[in-house]
Amino acid sequence: MFIQTEQTPNPSTLKFLPGRVVLEQGTADFATVDSATHSPLARRLFEVEGVERVFLGSDFITVTKAVTQDWQIMKPAVLGGIMEHFTSGEPVLQPDETSDATVSAEEDDEIVAQIKELLDTRIRPAVAQDGGDIVFHSYEDGVVYLHMQGSCSGCPSSTATLKMGIENLLRHYVPEVIEVRPVA
Repeated sequence: MFIQTEQTPNPSTLKFLPGRVVLEQGTADFATVDSATHSPLARRLFEVEGVERVFLGSDFITVTKAVTQDWQIMKPAVLGGIMEHFTSGEPVLQPDETSDATVSAEEDDEIVAQIKELLDTRIRPAVAQDGGDIVFHSYEDGVVYLHMQGSCSGCPSSTATLKMGIENLLRHYVPEVIEVRPVA
């Protein structure tokens, strides 16, 4: 098994490409080892000293390290953990577990539907290339609230991405949007 790695805009995060499907649909973000109880892959990666966050996408795994750790030392252990997981035959997520990107069953109004469509078609694919994801949280009084995941969470350039990129795009296509803000 050959696993490629890619740098992300976040220096504390690396994107690992195992050359196979990681998640069939959606994404999963694990900010702590305790949140990874339903993911054998994430639990295995948290066993590597210095791993602080694990994000799973369709064909990639994004790992965030502690600031005090060095990728030169951690990278072989993370690669080994990914390889061990995929050769073990264990699932990435336990059956019937849903991801953080689960779609709401509520009927969206027209503005929210437009925002979600732009996020899904124009923004999320670009952000996924950098090993992250941006998930719609809510829309209130002209303000769009988005949840940053993967390499986007804690990235030094995430504020610029939100303000100069996403906010400008949404304001262009959806005039009702005044501002974009991150949520924790």
